[in-house]
Amino acid sequence: MKNMLKDTLVLFLITLFAGLLLGVVYQVTKEPIAAQEEKARQEAFAEVFEAAESFETKEKPAEEEIVKTLTDAGISGVTVEEIVSALDGNGSLLGYCITVTSHEGYGGDIKMTLGIDRDGTLNGISILEISETPGLGMKAEEVLKPQFSGKNVAEFEYTKSGAASENQIDAISGATITTKAVTGGVNAGLKVFQTYLSGGEGNE
Repeated sequence: MKNMLKDTLVLFLITLFAGLLLGVVYQVTKEPIAAQEEKARQEAFAEVFEAAESFETKEKPAEEEIVKTLTDAGISGVTVEEIVSALDGNGSLLGYCITVTSHEGYGGDIKMTLGIDRDGTLNGISILEISETPGLGMKAEEVLKPQFSGKNVAEFEYTKSGAASENQIDAISGATITTKAVTGGVNAGLKVFQTYLSGGEGNE
């Protein structure tokens, strides 16, 4: 009985110490991690909207409304994280930055930010988080990303036989799942723009 109590006390003290240590580590690293995430966020906005001088967070529609809009458009497995207004030096609206997460990547979530002009032109995308297969899905940055820039289409589709039109994206060889996830994320952002933001200042 004494040995059982002793072992229980030892385990309790170890657990307590580990919990306190984790708490200290969390408090020490919380602010630097938050600062790094904010830095990456701002850099993504600047990358997809070079003409903007500032960015202001915009209230997005209710989650269930967005899900219905995307589902009705045949888009699933994507979460809309944030909508931000891109402004020029005078505070005039240039367009929007829309951050989405596709949950259908081969290696997990793929988070990206889209920059969309008021006329619907996709300036480009910035990939914030991706953990696909090295040498395959991780080529999204070099293979997929450039293909979206400067396009003004309602939605994109991917092809394995070479893009023949403005709305087609050449798939990464051997990484169709990654290609599908990125394309789906971009289409989700475009659909949100078309449904809730198209028309510019009148939707502010």
